[in-house]
Amino acid sequence: MLREFKEFALKGNVVDLAVGVIIGAAFGKIVESLVADIFMPIVGAFTGGLDFSNYFVSLKALATGIDVPPTYAKAKELGATLGYGQFLTVAINFTIIAFILFLVVKAMNHLKQEEAAKAPPPPTASEILLTEIRDLLKSREGQPN
Repeated sequence: MLREFKEFALKGNVVDLAVGVIIGAAFGKIVESLVADIFMPIVGAFTGGLDFSNYFVSLKALATGIDVPPTYAKAKELGATLGYGQFLTVAINFTIIAFILFLVVKAMNHLKQEEAAKAPPPPTASEILLTEIRDLLKSREGQPN
């Protein structure tokens, strides 16, 4: 059983997947920082500094008639709260992240296409056949008829 596990764990696909997950997690942190520290301040500047995360409806306050708390965090402490502002923030973050990933994938595909264009084309079927004929004739040159 240990041998089977070793074969499974060391298969190329599993190792590649593990490396991909680790790099993906690290890249995710870079993208999160890019969104939170670069793009969201720009979005905030265009929207007049609005902070969507504190847009909410406190169902508990509506049902009982108590005062609505000033922040989403305090409203969540009371009970049922619809945090539509938090949802908007996450949706905006997702849209920005998806767009950044689109640009990264597009750039990578462009680089792959450039490398593919630089590589010589594979030999055609007729070139392969001619090479085989040449090699066959060379091998027969030293043999008596």
